[in-house]
Formats: sequence, C-alpha cells, structure tokens
Amino acid sequence: MPFTVTGRFDDGATYTVQITGRADRPVVGSRRAAALVELHQGRSLPLSPTGPLQAVGGGDETSVLAVLREYTDVLEEGAGAPRRASLPER
Repeated sequence: MPFTVTGRFDDGATYTVQITGRADRPVVGSRRAAALVELHQGRSLPLSPTGPLQAVGGGDETSVLAVLREYTDVLEEGAGAPRRASLPER
C-alpha cells in the first residue's frame, strides 16, 4: 500500500514523495529521492536502529523507507508507513 514521506536533505532542500511498493518506480515525487533509492538498491541497510540488515529493493517499501531514514531527515511518515523499533531509553 503506497504511503507518503516528507523529509529534508542535508543541504536543507525538502521533499515529499510517495513510496509505491513498485520495483520499477519505488519513489514518486522527487527525482533526487528516487535517485538516492536507486543508488542504494542491492546494498544492505538496517531496517531499524536495532537491525536487521536487509538489501534495498525497489519493491520493498520497508527497505526504501530505510534509505530515506538513513540518508535524509525524515520529518513525517504518512498512514501505512512501516514502523521501526526504537532503542530502549536509559
């Protein structure tokens, strides 16, 4: 199920994209965000702060979101976005 993500790149530019779950076009709405996801396809990233590692695949919404979380400042995740585990507070 597609969902929306809003975030900010390191240079301050903002984006709003839809993560589609489609392997042929995993991100719609920002060429820069789409290029970032494409650059990391096939690489392993942690899906949450505590893991597990998973290879990024365009059809896998969770791994696409993990790329955006890792390399941008995700400000808002729309309804339907996979939730990630959080580290226990000390």
